[in-house]
Amino acid sequence: MLVGIALVLVLGVGAQWLADRLRIPGILLLLTAGFLGGASGRVDPDALLGPLLEPVVAIGVGIILFEGGLTLKIDDVRGHGGVVFRLITIGALVTLVLATGLAMWLVDLPLGLALLVGGILTVTGPTVVGPLLRHVRPQGDTGPILKWEGILIDPIGALMALLIFEGLARSGPAAATGAISGFLYALVAGGAVGGLAALLLFIALRRRVLPDHLAGPVTLAFVVAAFVAADRAFSEAGLVATTAMGVLLANQSRVHVHHTLAFKENLTVLLLSALFVLLAARIQLDDLIDLGMGGLAFVAALILLVRPVSVFVSTARSALQTRERVFCRGWRRAASWPPPPACLLCVLKNAASRAQSAWFRSSSSSSSSP
Repeated sequence: MLVGIALVLVLGVGAQWLADRLRIPGILLLLTAGFLGGASGRVDPDALLGPLLEPVVAIGVGIILFEGGLTLKIDDVRGHGGVVFRLITIGALVTLVLATGLAMWLVDLPLGLALLVGGILTVTGPTVVGPLLRHVRPQGDTGPILKWEGILIDPIGALMALLIFEGLARSGPAAATGAISGFLYALVAGGAVGGLAALLLFIALRRRVLPDHLAGPVTLAFVVAAFVAADRAFSEAGLVATTAMGVLLANQSRVHVHHTLAFKENLTVLLLSALFVLLAARIQLDDLIDLGMGGLAFVAALILLVRPVSVFVSTARSALQTRERVFCRGWRRAASWPPPPACLLCVLKNAASRAQSAWFRSSSSSSSSP
């Protein structure tokens, strides 16, 4: 186990270093390193972490979202808040509808599973967008807009996918109402928990009860506690809580968070490296081959059609210049490049029968209950 964990860290950090030397996005080499490690049998995430794999990944993403939230300044998108809002609402809905239809048509997924794929694919997320932004460094208003969208869409997309799955498990008109109310409840609960955690940490930093060398570790403890508390209230609300916590701390001026930010940046590099290696190691070559031409066509349509259309609709009649809108459409193509959706399809196609069985079992038990 120790050797496996050490290998994950070495592969992850080594891939990041090599990508920096070659001046290419780190995600390319991270996924390659993870895939090769899994194919060779040297990295087996399920054997390494067992039942801890899912909570470790979830908390890791929560910490990454908090660090991303600390970089979100409202002043950076002043005048373009409407664009960000439309990207995470209208753009997400356009992606959901188009991706669902294409998954049914090209990959022959059933409606329920296609909806789940569409919900998950609304996410670009900081794990992809952050490294790409650091590599490309866009100028003008597009950089802050894409950073805000990439971070805020992550908890929204995760909630959307979860509620779609729960809605499919139920039946009848109440499913849609329950999904909408659950979505709003998760946003409120996560925002409230994140706001409370940010307030308590603000008070501790303001009153200087924390020495500088403990500011980072204590902040990390607050982030994990907020994530778990919100997640207990509603599944995936923890992502909302950590994002809200980061944004609130970033946009106050009474206490400095530079010690916390420096600590989180180093931690985020390690987390990103480990997460990509672990998740890519779970993909098998046979799974990619089984996707066939339909899977390749789906990935191509996602990159060349779905993402650009969602951005075009979301940025219509905005203050962005034409070249900035073109860049945003091209950026969404880069942020949805082939490996992530292809890997997603592998996992979902292999889990299709189990998901459908669980769906039918849940539906049967719901209909038989008084």
